[in-house]
Amino acid sequence: MRIQVRRTGGFAGIERLAEVDTSGRSDADEVQALAEQAVSEARRTPPIGVPDGFSYQLTVDGLTVYCSDPRLTEAQRHLISLVLKEGG
Repeated sequence: MRIQVRRTGGFAGIERLAEVDTSGRSDADEVQALAEQAVSEARRTPPIGVPDGFSYQLTVDGLTVYCSDPRLTEAQRHLISLVLKEGG
């Protein structure tokens, strides 16, 4: 499973893009389940964010959804953190 996170916004307005492929990972099942949950809790259209907050575009195996601070679910927050940390 390919998981891509695009983060935009924030105070500086700097875009960040990272991607993780779960193939061959020892925790692939966990990461895939997390990604499926995060996607199911997200919107199909970009939400209105808050000033200086981050907006996220999550793409999992070609399906793109959107979420933003401060309304991230726990699954979204965990997935975004994992992908930006490991895929950057």
